[in-house]
Amino acid sequence: MRMFRIIVGVALAALLLGALVWALLPKPVLVDLAEARRGPLEITVSAEGVTQVREKWAVTAPVTGNTLRSPVDVGDEVEKGNTVVAVIQPAEPAFLDARARRLAEVSVEEATAAVRLAEANLARSEAELEHLEAELERYRILADRGAVSRTVLEDAEQSAITARADREVAFYELEQQKATKARMEAQLSAPSTPDPDSDPGDCCLRITAPHDGTVLDVVDVNARLAEAGTALLTIGDLSDLEIEVNLLSTDAVEIERGARAYIERWGGTGVIDAQVRRIDPSAFARVSALGIEEQRVRLLLDILTPPEQRQGLGDQYRVFVRIVSWAGADVLQIPQSALFRHAERWAVFVEEDGRAALRYVEIGHMSGDTAEVLAGVELGERVVAYPGAAIETGVKIEPRALSTDSGN
Repeated sequence: MRMFRIIVGVALAALLLGALVWALLPKPVLVDLAEARRGPLEITVSAEGVTQVREKWAVTAPVTGNTLRSPVDVGDEVEKGNTVVAVIQPAEPAFLDARARRLAEVSVEEATAAVRLAEANLARSEAELEHLEAELERYRILADRGAVSRTVLEDAEQSAITARADREVAFYELEQQKATKARMEAQLSAPSTPDPDSDPGDCCLRITAPHDGTVLDVVDVNARLAEAGTALLTIGDLSDLEIEVNLLSTDAVEIERGARAYIERWGGTGVIDAQVRRIDPSAFARVSALGIEEQRVRLLLDILTPPEQRQGLGDQYRVFVRIVSWAGADVLQIPQSALFRHAERWAVFVEEDGRAALRYVEIGHMSGDTAEVLAGVELGERVVAYPGAAIETGVKIEPRALSTDSGN
């Protein structure tokens, strides 16, 4: 009986000691583990962009005149050579001040006197011609009778010819002076108010659309005086859009012509594919919202997605652009959340037999939440994501969840 009590006491003591040791043992730290995997990886540069029609057709006034109310509105479809987009009437004369009007009146008086002088010259020429023709007729009768010589007859004929020419000169001088008088009187014409609702008829210039497309902008729909070269409206093809992006010069040096791009947050569903067509060789200065002067470079992107899959996207719309600066098809990668700096080097905690092991890694490209691993971690190994202060070499770890998607 005594021996039994001893055995029971020893057993209870052993149980208590084991429970105490077990309670004092460190518990595994719950962590998130991510597996190193291979897959495609892209490095992108993000920026805002603006859509624009690739080729815009500006319609301008070819001559100075009064433009009637615009026959087209913004958004109207136009057809090359058929749709009338503007009508221009002749411009009204300008108002004359007192001095200019007096000069014009004097010019009319001068022209009137010149007309009267020309009329008198014409009357004199006609009288002279009538006299010489009558005299020529008498000389012909006398010449037939042999009363005058042939020479006298020829002189009379020559005088008549000269008189006819003088009469023609006097007639056209009179016509010229009449035209001059009409021109001087026209300078006194006062301007009148044009009727925009009247039929322009054949007196006006009708401008047709230079290209098929949509009216993007009308400078002024109202009737007005437009000088030659004044912009009237703009036409463009909304199915032929491009995107303008202004990147920081430090980001632009990483982009190559032909680089792929993704258009997101454009208002519709899905992502629009695009490609860099041009990178300007010269940058320009722009002040940011924070007041910092930045050097920006303009990029032009071609939209690759068909118009049917980007319905509603128009000219001067704001979009969000991601441009690919580097891409790899088969890249070993881990989440950036597993990386931290240790001894001025990149390091991670790798799971080895249920414990955390510190390991230095060589990192290549980084994109968003993913990093390219060049050395230090093998395919399939699991690393600790978001390691806290409790994680150190040799600490037991227990996976809270296994993440196989390290992101792109």
